[in-house]
Amino acid sequence: MEFENIVTENNEGILHIIINRPKKLNALNRDTIQELHEAFTDAREDEEVKVVILTGSGEKAFVAGADISEFADFSAEEGRELAAKGQANLFDFVANFPKPVIAAVNGFALGGGLELAMAAHFRVASDNAKMGLPETSLGLIPGYGGTQRLPQLVGKGRAMEMIMTAGMIDAKQALQYNLVNHVCEPDELIEFTEKIAQKIMRNSLVAMSAAIRAVNANYEDGVNGFEVEISEFGSSFATEDFKEGTSAFLNKRKADFPGK
Repeated sequence: MEFENIVTENNEGILHIIINRPKKLNALNRDTIQELHEAFTDAREDEEVKVVILTGSGEKAFVAGADISEFADFSAEEGRELAAKGQANLFDFVANFPKPVIAAVNGFALGGGLELAMAAHFRVASDNAKMGLPETSLGLIPGYGGTQRLPQLVGKGRAMEMIMTAGMIDAKQALQYNLVNHVCEPDELIEFTEKIAQKIMRNSLVAMSAAIRAVNANYEDGVNGFEVEISEFGSSFATEDFKEGTSAFLNKRKADFPGK
């Protein structure tokens, strides 16, 4: 599928989804959010895609925020609709995606950009990355899950400070805060992230999908994550991947998971 605002590249099971609006520092507008939704929907159905790496074009920005010009004159109701639709179509969609999603954060990840990176299952950053939620400087609050996911990742106090000051932290601070898992040189970012993806691909995608559901259940109100884990654990025994994985282990060979 051809897109105007993003580029997709499949490299031996690793799908790169690249936000490609360099003149706008890859800012998110409605069209880009829709295209990302379509790309992730296609990736979910494509059996050749095992892992998704999400990044921005160039070295200046992952995503420098939302396109403010699109909603500067919105009413309260339009604002609620904007947040609800964006969360459903992209941010929650990515967070609950059944295949591993890694955000490769190159440069600025601000506002909606940081919210998109946080929706990924984990993050790798270049050492020139800058991250923040500056919405309060616009008279807003984060609307794409930022007030929920940031405290989950960095703790309530640090999240409150970042949101209230509307300031940025650098990659080193993000690593200290557990906001990112790794930091590397900008020209090594994609290669480094691909190496992690390759390690992931050695394992059972069926099991990883179950693990994503179980881990996410811990953050859902009214859901007992332990019960979800027990259910997903039990269901794993009925999969072909379990049979292959245990057989390979017992026979001291490398597993070749069928993905079923």
